[in-house]
Amino acid sequence: MAEHVWNLSTLFQSEEEFLNTLEEFKKLIPVLAGYQGKLGEEESLTEFLKLDKKANMLLVRCYYFASMRSDRNKKDVNNAQDLMKVQIALQQYSAAISYQAPEILALGKEKMDAFLASHPELEEYSFQMEKLFNEASHVLSGKEEALLSCFIPLSGSARNLYGQLTTADGKPSTITLSTGEEVTVTQANWTSLVSEAKKPEDRQAIFEALYSYYDAHKSTYGEIYNLTLQTQLADVRARGYKSILESHLSGNKIPEEVFHTLVRIASTHSAPLKKYIELRRKALGLEKHRSYDRFLHLAEAKKHYTYEEAKQLFFDSIESFPQDFKEKAREVTKEGYVDVYPGEGKRSGAYSNGGYDIHPFILLNFVGELDDVFTLAHESGHSIHTLYSEEGQPTLKQDYTIFVAEIASTFNEHNLLDYLLGSKDLSKDDRIFLLQKAIDEIVSTFYRQTLFGHYELLMAEKAEKGEPINYQVANQVMQDLYTQYYGIDIAEEKLKPLVWAYIPHLFNSPFYVYQYATSFTSSMLIYERVKNKQPGAFDRYIDLLKSGGSDYPVEQVKRAGVNLTTEEPYMAVVRRMESLVDQLEKELA
Repeated sequence: MAEHVWNLSTLFQSEEEFLNTLEEFKKLIPVLAGYQGKLGEEESLTEFLKLDKKANMLLVRCYYFASMRSDRNKKDVNNAQDLMKVQIALQQYSAAISYQAPEILALGKEKMDAFLASHPELEEYSFQMEKLFNEASHVLSGKEEALLSCFIPLSGSARNLYGQLTTADGKPSTITLSTGEEVTVTQANWTSLVSEAKKPEDRQAIFEALYSYYDAHKSTYGEIYNLTLQTQLADVRARGYKSILESHLSGNKIPEEVFHTLVRIASTHSAPLKKYIELRRKALGLEKHRSYDRFLHLAEAKKHYTYEEAKQLFFDSIESFPQDFKEKAREVTKEGYVDVYPGEGKRSGAYSNGGYDIHPFILLNFVGELDDVFTLAHESGHSIHTLYSEEGQPTLKQDYTIFVAEIASTFNEHNLLDYLLGSKDLSKDDRIFLLQKAIDEIVSTFYRQTLFGHYELLMAEKAEKGEPINYQVANQVMQDLYTQYYGIDIAEEKLKPLVWAYIPHLFNSPFYVYQYATSFTSSMLIYERVKNKQPGAFDRYIDLLKSGGSDYPVEQVKRAGVNLTTEEPYMAVVRRMESLVDQLEKELA
């Protein structure tokens, strides 16, 4: 086994075993379909639920295996074909059991609760059924659900098209800098290239080398995003939601006021962000502060890290935490569970996945920068969360929502930052560098992600009104928001208004990114209480991680001590930003 790559044999020993398991899953599809019209009978319902759990376990294992192999090399046609086989099987499965929700709803909540009470082995279905009955008004009749299921293969077409255009067909650009150096610009390295470039014209050239691809395909990206919106709008109209926003919040019972309060606070309290941009402009001696100049450091951090050094730094930062937490941190970073370095065709970015009793895996694109150390701590937080969820919940309650997913990851980042800031004998440059890191974390996670969520809201409202959606419209909305949040006119940067095409979450997971901001807000307050040794704070935090997907996320966070329906948690982030910017101003002076 190659070093620092995934060992997927923990899922399947061979391609043959994977294909056999996929066939086993596919054979269950007609069996499950055969229960249509029978879920009103106790014996049939019991058999169906047990069989459905088995099918889910097989499917998840196949999906993880195929998707991770594909993510390691998007250019490998065989990997793509295997992933497509799993996706097709998933579509067939979803269509085959489309009758499930209407038939269970027909039983009534009282009868279903009594059924689960008399079958303790099926208790892990309880919250799933709670959510189903909460969404009862948006579930259609059996025939209507069957009809909608025919369109499942089309519902993911925008996501698939985006992936093929951006990753599979994407090609890196090679440019020559003013120094005469020839560099190849990729998704994985462009930010580090920008941060190292001394001259504005080189930073512009690097930025445009990356974004020229989006510019060359801007009409196609515009149409793909229109397809993303129209797919959501079709679901809204078919199921009777009031809006695209409601359709994304309703299933997890997230009050719309949470989203709107976040957007209102971030967009109207951006003064410290604008002050920070101006401080940077002056300190860096820039005539104009371009959006890509955000990667420039106000003080030099010359140190690069090996992966082993990054791991040790993370372990050192959590040394004061309970032993169980530390053991889990080491478990999730064991050899074979982390795919570390960039590679040709490898998916960009980073993630952690797991659940359904599967050990979590982490994807990185580690190049040795301090940001990569933080990314390791971040993704390890997700994986630690998964281990606690698997420890604390039965299989079907382990899958926690996106809304709480980013709490554990950003908690680790807060802690790592404080650990570094607390190091002895910090020089002036060290303090400036780490203050910038703390501020940039708020900028990127709270303000930037909220800006993208705000963008999604405005574009969704345009689609709901029947207004045309194309790249010009998307560019203008993004340009206006950058002015509102950052005080930067990105139209002057020529290609930057196309940033919406650069963000895969907008295509792959609509109304995902705002949850980075809500999670960051929650984790900051939870971490501050842990840091200040508030009695029971760490226990409440671990209880949150152990609760997995057993309750609605806003309620899970509230029990951990954060009420996101009020302005106070968000204003606490704004005040933290103001304080850090003021400290930075003094250091720079």
